[in-house]
Amino acid sequence: MPTESPAANKAAEATASSGMAKLTKRAAITQIVAAVVANITIISSGMGIGFPSIAMMELTNSTTSVVLTESEASWFASITSIMCPFGGLLSGYLLDKVGRKRTLYCINIISVVSWAIMSFASRTDASVLFVELIVARVIIGVAIGLSSTPASVYAAEVAHPQLRGRLTLLTAGCTGIGMLLVYSLGYMFKEDWRYVCTICGVFTGVSLITVIPLPESPSWLVGKKRPQDAERYLKVIRAIKEDNHPEIRAEIKALEENVARFRSTESSKKASKLVQLKKPEVYKPLSIMCIFFMFQQFSGIFVIIVYAASFSVEAGVAIDPFLAAVLVGLTRVLTTILMSFISDKFGRRPPALFSGFGMACCMFGLAACAVFPVADTQYNWIPTALLVAFIFTATLGFLTLPFSMNAEVYPTKIRGFASGLTIFFGYTMSFVMLKSYPSMVNAIGNENVFLFFGLVAVIGIAFVYFFLPETKGRTLQDIEDYFRGGKGASADADKQDTKA
Repeated sequence: MPTESPAANKAAEATASSGMAKLTKRAAITQIVAAVVANITIISSGMGIGFPSIAMMELTNSTTSVVLTESEASWFASITSIMCPFGGLLSGYLLDKVGRKRTLYCINIISVVSWAIMSFASRTDASVLFVELIVARVIIGVAIGLSSTPASVYAAEVAHPQLRGRLTLLTAGCTGIGMLLVYSLGYMFKEDWRYVCTICGVFTGVSLITVIPLPESPSWLVGKKRPQDAERYLKVIRAIKEDNHPEIRAEIKALEENVARFRSTESSKKASKLVQLKKPEVYKPLSIMCIFFMFQQFSGIFVIIVYAASFSVEAGVAIDPFLAAVLVGLTRVLTTILMSFISDKFGRRPPALFSGFGMACCMFGLAACAVFPVADTQYNWIPTALLVAFIFTATLGFLTLPFSMNAEVYPTKIRGFASGLTIFFGYTMSFVMLKSYPSMVNAIGNENVFLFFGLVAVIGIAFVYFFLPETKGRTLQDIEDYFRGGKGASADADKQDTKA
């Protein structure tokens, strides 16, 4: 006679204790579809990140249109990273103020505007072209910052704990898909970046339409004191048709208690954000996630993504730089898909530890190749292999986990603000690193830059081991209780962290 596994029993007990409806096949399909549709919005942001890579050559060397100077082209490439932090802050405000669904609307609308401006940019006046491109890139920069949080927060709130780890990784996956798509479009239309912008704009318009049937997050609706709407949408998400279903009522009650518990710690119902940030269930995960993002940025991940072509040259990669960029994008997408299964099986901590170790080894290897060049030897394939391996191991942990865990670790009432604040910090670190990288190469040389990235990854391993909590299989309430310091939650968490 078959018996349920201990893991299955534990998951069932956790579900029952949290008041969450059981995960049926129909409910799983509904939640997966909702999360996927929400994350289609993120593909446009990925296109925006990768677009400068395919447009720079034509913008500076075109024979059919006016061109930009090198200084103007550098502003075109970098202005986006300056605006992303502000998009991250705006994301937190919009998530709490207008909800998850309307925030997705905003991202799509402003992205369409940006792509439209570039699609119809001037072909005869270089000054007008530059202004149009800068305005468009400022707008898409805000959209990229906005898109880092809403879809993953939405997925975390609508997904059952058994699916949440996999679905919150969709944001990283769709960003990678967007970059790979724009790299591919650039390869097919090398001399017409405006046509690429038109295709991207049409895609974003379709994405806007797909958001319309999405149900709003029940967690947000409960926080806004709209329990009837929350119950209606929760029935859709949990694939339950009956009115007053006990599992739905139990989950709504759990959400209401969660919000009430958070509010009851303050004498005022509308405590300021600064007061809320003083609570351990807020400042503890905020500190951990900001430090995790710092290790992500200073270990060189975004440097490779943004400077893919030039970095491949500096690393001694033997293949065509543009092909190397495509290879980076493809590796990221495929590894993110793999990560969705690894995360649910092994949790968050083991992949993060392996990720840091692999990144450090690859960077130390690239440093060795810089000191002892292999370009003209039979080992000229090693830098290429190390570059691909770095992206592979980074995507398994340090690249994807900060974004996916950012949607899990904060209380419902302040999740939008806190996650937006975290993204603001992350993109600020990104801007610092991307701006510093060329100067670092000139000042200390490639080999020492690679050593720096490797050392940061090694320190990141220690941070993950000692401070990053395991969230696999836990409800959002369990995670909040852990940071608040409940004895039962802390003991159970310590056991799971040690086991991981």
